Amino acid sequence: MRRFHHNDPSFETDFAAFVEERRDTPEEVDAIVRDVLSAVRAEGLEALLRFAREFDRVELDEDSIRVSAEEIAAGAAACSQEVRDAIAFAAGRIRSYHERQRPADLRFTDEAGVELGWRWTPLEAVGIYVPGGRAAYPSTVLMNAVPAAVAGVERIAMVTPPGRLQPAVLAAAQAAGVTEIWRVGGAQAVAALAYGAGPIRPVDKVVGPGNAFVTAAKRRVYGVVGIDALAGPSEIVVVADGANNPDWIAADLLSQAEHDPAAQSILITDDEAFAARVEAAVETQLSALATGEDAAASWRDHGAVVIAPLEESPRLVNLIAPEHVEFAVEAPERLSDRVRHAGAIFLGRHTPEAIGDYVAGSNHVLPTSRAARFSSGLSLYDFLKRTSIVKCDEAAFAALAPSTIALAEAEGLPAHARSAAIRLEQS
Repeated sequence: MRRFHHNDPSFETDFAAFVEERRDTPEEVDAIVRDVLSAVRAEGLEALLRFAREFDRVELDEDSIRVSAEEIAAGAAACSQEVRDAIAFAAGRIRSYHERQRPADLRFTDEAGVELGWRWTPLEAVGIYVPGGRAAYPSTVLMNAVPAAVAGVERIAMVTPPGRLQPAVLAAAQAAGVTEIWRVGGAQAVAALAYGAGPIRPVDKVVGPGNAFVTAAKRRVYGVVGIDALAGPSEIVVVADGANNPDWIAADLLSQAEHDPAAQSILITDDEAFAARVEAAVETQLSALATGEDAAASWRDHGAVVIAPLEESPRLVNLIAPEHVEFAVEAPERLSDRVRHAGAIFLGRHTPEAIGDYVAGSNHVLPTSRAARFSSGLSLYDFLKRTSIVKCDEAAFAALAPSTIALAEAEGLPAHARSAAIRLEQS
């Protein structure tokens, strides 16, 4: 874990270098992914079954690669009532939040008499990748599938690595409106969704987080299908003053560090003594944390404590452009309103990021690796398309045609110009 002090002469240079450090996909991963995608595209189901044996050590066939409706129902029923209730609670809040994002169609007539507008339509088919390696992720199912269902996507195909499907994941799939589940993971799952493979029909867009192989595969299939984003390791910045409980802040930092050794947790505070108490609390909690090995590696290799005036924190947050930022201060909006680059902002001492991961209702699929500078988190809009509408009557066409002809001729496109001019000549 590194420490930066705002008063150090080299602070700006050192902090900028820290922000620019890479935690992304090794180059050798991309070469492996390229070969996997090529095999699935060429061989289809045969390649999927071979990779299941090679990578996952399981034997599958055309029938068993799909999770049956009976398996889904039985698995969901095996989920404890407490967890099922929590899934229903979270799904309801996520659904309500995303329903409020629904945009309206519009038609209007402008001053030239041209009728213009746009229309929103849902995607037909979406593929959702749900990781199955380090843990079970029912929240990933909800955050990806519920907005798709709200948008009106007819086919929601979920892929997840072979092995025991956790009851909570199946219960979440059932609650979220997933229409089919396939036992296939890794780059080969992304390939199956993009190109189709045996019984798995291709989709229009692939969403959901995954490991370095999944992210590299999504990058390569973009253009064949749409993708949500290229997910990197998780990140959190906590801006906290000395009035906080250091145990709370330590827990918030570790909530992201436990995801992955490449995750990043950063504390910004104006109180050096408080920072020391948080660091001590982190060490204490690590010793009792089941995910402590990964969290300790993340904190050691990528974590940081920044001692700086709180008034400086929005500028520093904007430089980091983190996935998550908490403002655990009084009147948090005073600082947060100056933040332009963040995936999600959590305001006040009683709003830990974990609330957003599960039940707040906002989406937890957020930009990482400084992508918050130019992109947003997953939303209803990821599952909708906007189509423009244009309608001219004779008078409106006559008003627009001369400028159309002039611009087409300026661009050296005579057929464009002619398609307007011929109507003027013959009207």
